[in-house]
Amino acid sequence: MAIMGYLRDRMGKIVAGVIGLSLFAFIATEAVRSGGSFFKEDNNELGSVGDEKIPLDKFNAAVEQNLAQFRQSGQTHVTSQITAYVQESAWNQLVSKAIFTKEVEKVGLAVGGDETQNMLTGPNPNPRVVQAFTDPSTGKFDPAAITNAQNAIKSMKDDDPQRAKWNEFVTDLIDGKKAEKYLALVSNGIYINSLDAKDGYEAKNKLANFKYALLEYASIPDAKATPTDADYSSYYDEHKNEFKNPQELRAISYVSFNAAPSKADSAVVETQMNKLLPDFIKSTDDSLFVQINSETKAPLTWQAKGQLDPKIDSIMFKQIPGFIYGPYLSAGAYKLSKLVATRTFPDSVKARHILITAAEAGGPDKAMARADSLRKLIESGKGNFAALAQTFSADKVSAAKGGDLGTFGRGAMVQSFDDAVFSGKKGDLKVVTTQFGVHVIEIEDQKGSSKVVKVATVDKPLTASTTTQSAAYSKAQTFLASINKDNFDAEATKEGLKIQKADDIQGTAAALPGLFEARELVRWVFKAKQGEISDQVFTLGDQYVVAHLTTVKPKGILSLDLVKDKIKPEVIKQVKGKMLSDKFAAAANGATSVDQVAQKVGVKVVPVQNIVFANPVIPGSSAEYKPIGTVFGLAVNKLSKPIAGQQGVYVLQVDGFINPAPLTNAVREKEQMASALLQRIEGSLFDALKDKDNVKDNRAKIL
Repeated sequence: MAIMGYLRDRMGKIVAGVIGLSLFAFIATEAVRSGGSFFKEDNNELGSVGDEKIPLDKFNAAVEQNLAQFRQSGQTHVTSQITAYVQESAWNQLVSKAIFTKEVEKVGLAVGGDETQNMLTGPNPNPRVVQAFTDPSTGKFDPAAITNAQNAIKSMKDDDPQRAKWNEFVTDLIDGKKAEKYLALVSNGIYINSLDAKDGYEAKNKLANFKYALLEYASIPDAKATPTDADYSSYYDEHKNEFKNPQELRAISYVSFNAAPSKADSAVVETQMNKLLPDFIKSTDDSLFVQINSETKAPLTWQAKGQLDPKIDSIMFKQIPGFIYGPYLSAGAYKLSKLVATRTFPDSVKARHILITAAEAGGPDKAMARADSLRKLIESGKGNFAALAQTFSADKVSAAKGGDLGTFGRGAMVQSFDDAVFSGKKGDLKVVTTQFGVHVIEIEDQKGSSKVVKVATVDKPLTASTTTQSAAYSKAQTFLASINKDNFDAEATKEGLKIQKADDIQGTAAALPGLFEARELVRWVFKAKQGEISDQVFTLGDQYVVAHLTTVKPKGILSLDLVKDKIKPEVIKQVKGKMLSDKFAAAANGATSVDQVAQKVGVKVVPVQNIVFANPVIPGSSAEYKPIGTVFGLAVNKLSKPIAGQQGVYVLQVDGFINPAPLTNAVREKEQMASALLQRIEGSLFDALKDKDNVKDNRAKIL
């Protein structure tokens, strides 16, 4: 039974390992962006990888497991941002698993029984195994626990849920090992030859000394560089691959109607708080008063200056107990704060403890009895605190130091522990219960002295009334009824409404700039056709929103029309570049040096020393790839043609090169270059395989 209990205790970690360290998570490194609600349209296909479908129920199961992991880690409140992160992680896990399962099968990779066992019980077990079988109280890995778990599994029935979870855990290890082998196959295909090594060495060590003349783009006003359609087409054709859209994106214009609390709403809540004031003044049990009347049921604790609400922090430290401040508005709520008590506490405490846990003692009562016995033993002088801590304390880290916790300030420990050591005096021996167990505490020293206060605060959130919400919603509905796809902007302007935009919306987004909890709106955006007006008023927090779908950017290479506004600054720069190049070309006619060209166009010549090809930065400027590349291809004293860079158009002339010493360690250079190349491969492998396997993502229309 002990083995079965141990196994069940560890199952949470095993499942967390399966999800948290998903078998291909090290490859699926796409930035987590956004997501939304789930458990909708259960019969729909969420996506596919080639011929393999990704069903919604499988995705939902992965999401639930990921959420369970968050909760196990102490995340009790799951926000929309966490939900989005969890959904994106679950999607990447399913897609990466499908992709790499196919790739592994193609090349015939396998993991044998001995390899599997070695990952579990070998001299260097898999990190996931180490994590799952590490004792949280000691931080030590327990190899024997794995053997115990395996033996327990063998005695279970085939349909036992614990057996299924264990099999899932082992399968995950095997699949992860296959993925490692696949990556190793790809990595082993990297080869750097001697010529590559020589070029790489020279790129980092060959020095160039040159001088240049620069005509900056800023010297020509934008108004004098009007691009033609041919200019746009030329730039677009040269950079077409930069406009590849990995997923469909959409854009909207929208207006919002504010339903935030009005002055009348504020007055109502303030009046309610004023009605509470006489009872608060008379209250003799302020903690109970807070629990009954406050929206926030915060316990009354001692707080130092700087820990209170900024609106009352300085006030409370100048008053006497019984003083009440408020009602005052803070953090979206009206509050009343009463100074309950003041006292002086030390700034820091040095203490040591012995921790007795209920699990080790055989129950809470036995833990308390053992702690009391240890305290009496120490008080009688028959027991040495440090020796007893080393023998009995469940806190092995401090036990190794005789129970010493060092010196710490208020707030470093849990509340009940803090209260005990800061309210006592040097030399006190106390027994205190916390969520960790029962502590025998000795206060060894106290330093400093500061005033602390205990403040009771009653709060009531300031929320919009039904009248306020109805008025804002009515305005939004009236506006919606008056518009169509052709007059949205005109009607909004006529009504004095601010038109806002949200560009490049992703299909899984849960929020938009300035709009939180916007999943319902995003879902409409990806079901609507371009030009459509929203079919309803969307309620987003205290905002009512009416939207107009203005742009659809499909997956793949975007058309010139869709990127024209985005590329306009670069196209203008290109037009200026032609004008400046023509100016330089005219000045270079008959010239033999950059000094002569610079004099004709009225600019200074700038000398540059010790530039390497691998770091193409011109001092005082930015990275200039084309000009520096031109330098390393020029003959000494030869005048270059005009070269368009990032800051403007350059004309360059090389004074000379300083060649490095001959390469003596080609092996080391090859290793460095291979390592850098490998890092790039690991980062792009998943994306490349995803494109190859034709991954389809229907989440935008389903979730």
